[in-house]
Amino acid sequence: MIEDFLQRTIKVGDLTIHLPGGRTMRVGDGAAPTVAIRVNAKAVRGILAKPSLGVGEAYMNGDLVLEQGNMWELLEIAGRSGARAPKPRRDSWAQRLKREFKRGRQQANSRAAARRNVAHHYDLSNELYRRFLDADLQYSCAYFERPDMTLEDAQAAKKKHIADKLMIRPGQTVLDIGSGWGGLAMTLARDYGAKVTGVTLSTEQLELARERVRAAGLDGHVDFQLTDYRDVDRKFDRIVSVGMLEHVGAPHLYEYFATVKRLLTDDGVALIHSIGRMDGPKVTDAFTHKYIFPGCYVPAVSEIVKPVEEVGLWITDMEVLRLHYALTLRHWRERFLADPEIPNLYDARFRRMWEFYLAGSEMGFRYGGHMNVQIQLAKRRDAVPITRDYMGPEASGRG
Repeated sequence: MIEDFLQRTIKVGDLTIHLPGGRTMRVGDGAAPTVAIRVNAKAVRGILAKPSLGVGEAYMNGDLVLEQGNMWELLEIAGRSGARAPKPRRDSWAQRLKREFKRGRQQANSRAAARRNVAHHYDLSNELYRRFLDADLQYSCAYFERPDMTLEDAQAAKKKHIADKLMIRPGQTVLDIGSGWGGLAMTLARDYGAKVTGVTLSTEQLELARERVRAAGLDGHVDFQLTDYRDVDRKFDRIVSVGMLEHVGAPHLYEYFATVKRLLTDDGVALIHSIGRMDGPKVTDAFTHKYIFPGCYVPAVSEIVKPVEEVGLWITDMEVLRLHYALTLRHWRERFLADPEIPNLYDARFRRMWEFYLAGSEMGFRYGGHMNVQIQLAKRRDAVPITRDYMGPEASGRG
């Protein structure tokens, strides 16, 4: 069975598999990259049952050993062979019902569940994230104006791109939903004169973000709170949310956008920056849900647009960033693997788990249906100019 599965799945590259019992098989077209792996019986059973989860678990547990090449090259072979390629489909009513039931269980993000899920990923250790993120700790898709940009420059370009779309003027109030380690909020306050309130559910992020504000002398300009966005109770001129929508869950998307509308002033502008799907509603892959981001879900663009329509917000601009996150993830993965201190922070199993997560996520943007979207929202159709002249180099005078 495993031999038939591999012959059907692997079409390119040069992959040698040493199977249990001494058997060896070679698949692909013989072209680079060249990868050789050894798997035991437990790995074979897991891969046949659930390929993506099975490969990830086998690698992190040592049941799949790379004897030549690396995990990125193995997943590159699978990606180029079409294993992650989006496929047009028309689900039956039974398939849709099964998907909705599974999504409901995966994504039940009550306030208590949301706090647990955030802690699972973001409260690992600030030191871990310092090791592979840029100096400003931006843990979301960067904006590569050129493919050869450094990670630091691309993340700075992302923040400016967002600020241009928000059209921030000095003294305006900004709500940052999911404020992370505070870099974007601090940039909007320092470079654009905004008064920013950031909300997060991560205690680790909150502590470091507040330290950074004090060190930068931005007390009184930036205020971070350990608060669920649904509990915020005042209006803001601008709302920004970067990398947060993925943690809302499909059942809560209407509530999320209704909250954005409730908290936005009548002439306000919001900018939502999120991973999205181009191939319609699905469920979170089993490895990510189990080990990396419990409760997370990358929504299809159709799932984002529908609740926006239902709550009565204008989509005043939408931009699709297709390969920017693949470039970002490559920088993260290379930094993660190269850092000499990470082996002292976490054991080999954890490092293999995160290597698989970072490499697999990159493949989702290179060969799968993932992309990044920036959606600008407003209550009024005339809240932003009717052309894009206010974005880009022409806007540099504002910051």
